[in-house]
Amino acid sequence: MAIVHRATLTPSKQELLTAWLPTQDWAGPGEVEILGAYRYDDPEGEVGVEAFIVRLGERLLHVPVTYRGAPYDDADLIGTLEHSVLGHRWAYDGTTDAVALGCFARALAGEQEQAQVELWDDEQRVHHLPLSVTVALEGEPGEGKFRILHEIVAAVDAGGAARIVATWDGGSGAVAVLA
Repeated sequence: MAIVHRATLTPSKQELLTAWLPTQDWAGPGEVEILGAYRYDDPEGEVGVEAFIVRLGERLLHVPVTYRGAPYDDADLIGTLEHSVLGHRWAYDGTTDAVALGCFARALAGEQEQAQVELWDDEQRVHHLPLSVTVALEGEPGEGKFRILHEIVAAVDAGGAARIVATWDGGSGAVAVLA
């Protein structure tokens, strides 16, 4: 169960992605529009794992992000933000963060589903938040090498192997595939 606090983020997630995405070779220029997001739970409960579906110009992108309460040298930093409840947070490219990679590996093996999201206010659960993106495992679950896709593709020929397909209002596509 992912817990989301009623909080102010500075910069906002939109601002964070708008500043970072143009610096990535795979992203390119354009106006960033967040279409939705989904989450996985870190088994240790320490790292936030959130993946965004983003429209950047005419392209649809998949942008996994991790949030940590301390610097982490083994992943690529997207930026930092102030969370009015949790304090200073470091945001990392989820495709380079071991916790996010573990979540995707377990999802492709059929061992982890996306997190349900609860909204909390002053240490009280307010309610479940509706999911803006749902992800489902398609194909034969398995372990081994996998790819997290940055560019969302409508159809991936995975030869029957596992793939994670995201669905949001207005679209769907593969976001990770077992190689």
